[in-house]
Amino acid sequence: MGARERTPQRSSIGVGLHRREGRRGKSGADSSYLLHAGSPRFGFEGGELWALHTAWSGNHVHQFERLSSGEQVLAGGELLLPGEVRLAEGEAYRGPWIYGAYGVGLDDVARRFHRMLRGRAQHPSSPRPVTLNVWEAVYFDHDLGVLTELADLAAEIGVERFVLDDGWFGQSAQRPLGARRLGRLFGLWFEPEMANPDSDIARAHPEWILQAGGRAGVESRHQLVLDLSDPDCYAHIRDAMCAILDAYDIGYVKWDHNRDLVAAGAGLDRRPGVHAQTLAFYRLLDELKERYPQLEIESCASGGGRVDLGVLERTDRIWVSDNIDPLDRQQMNRWTTQLVPPELMGCHVASGASHTTGRVHDLGFRASAAVFGHLGIEWDLRAATDDERALLAEWVSFYKGNRGMLHSGDLVRVDHPDPAVHVHGVVAADGSEALHSYTALARSELVTPGRLRLPGLDAQRRYRVTPVLIGGVPPGTLAPDWWTDGVVLPGSVLGGAGLAAPLLRPEQSILYRAEALAG
Repeated sequence: MGARERTPQRSSIGVGLHRREGRRGKSGADSSYLLHAGSPRFGFEGGELWALHTAWSGNHVHQFERLSSGEQVLAGGELLLPGEVRLAEGEAYRGPWIYGAYGVGLDDVARRFHRMLRGRAQHPSSPRPVTLNVWEAVYFDHDLGVLTELADLAAEIGVERFVLDDGWFGQSAQRPLGARRLGRLFGLWFEPEMANPDSDIARAHPEWILQAGGRAGVESRHQLVLDLSDPDCYAHIRDAMCAILDAYDIGYVKWDHNRDLVAAGAGLDRRPGVHAQTLAFYRLLDELKERYPQLEIESCASGGGRVDLGVLERTDRIWVSDNIDPLDRQQMNRWTTQLVPPELMGCHVASGASHTTGRVHDLGFRASAAVFGHLGIEWDLRAATDDERALLAEWVSFYKGNRGMLHSGDLVRVDHPDPAVHVHGVVAADGSEALHSYTALARSELVTPGRLRLPGLDAQRRYRVTPVLIGGVPPGTLAPDWWTDGVVLPGSVLGGAGLAAPLLRPEQSILYRAEALAG
């Protein structure tokens, strides 16, 4: 369900133990994600910091302990249930990777994680294609004529990938071929770890359902969980997926996981099975990647419920949240990038009225939040006006022209004194250009918005800064004088004193481009 994944929590720690456990059988939308310990009042731009992440998609724990003798310890690992791992003589247990980082400021820590991920051989190297996902456009009401119309409209605005979401099963097999004929990549939704109680597989193989001994499996969302650690069950699921991937030209899988693992007993003895289930899930991903090396996989779990470096070793993108409200996404994207670089974050432009919160936002605000990730669209384009589709095409073109820099540059986030304002951006690795976003989240308590600082630029170079006004100036904006012709200033001034900021209405954004001058 849509929520506000990765909402930060902050506290001071006295002598004793602070411990966060995840017992959902997956990372969880409420996982501790990253545990930081640092100097008092650390922020994005300053403060000594240590960070820890457990790269595991099952039960896990993070903890910080301060001893009475003065030592301080960060720790993490897999959270094993009683009897979950039993070692015979000579056997060994190997836990998940624990990643640590040190930096001065949260941005420094985040950039270290980003550089590590971008240095992997399997990191996506091709431009991240603009995606149309039809979930919020049609939900379960799949009609080939409607889907074809959506694909045609998407083509007109520059969409490069068409993704058929939940509800396709049992429908026409011509859709993947049709999407290819329209000249786009095709993606398909799967939820291979789950089964409906009223399904052939559940009726034929009740022994394949995770359940505590002597009791039926616990149902949630009309779903039961299949025991991937059972070799026969595993082979059945793998072969069923491969049959579809072999039959159709599918280049992308949205892999969903919509419920927690409760009373998850596995095997003949029904011992706790989350550990074995997680390893089997990884093995299935690895097999599919080996068999289909060009296949891209997105990790989704009711939104951002399975986001960790264990699953990202085997997938190409994560879905941040089922909540696409751009106001909430400003916060979620801000903190998801603490670990995950922008090119691995699914960020979509939805309809004007959020299906999760009911809030209404203009297209500029929705798109300005989405272009800083892997851009997609999740909107019934038939309901959009001609002007809206034309403006959306401009945003798609803007994204395509800037995704190379946005997906390779350095993340910057500003410690702005006003909590009603968010400033963030990406600076090219060579310092030649940057794109920053200035957002009014709410009405400020102050009369004026203060200064707009653009950190991360080369202090010795001079930059021309101009506003990016796709669709025009947002209504009601009081623009500073320098907007007319832009301004040229050294990077040291832009990152320090900054510029006069515009006065925006709540829930509006302005993007700024900074370009280094020659000489």
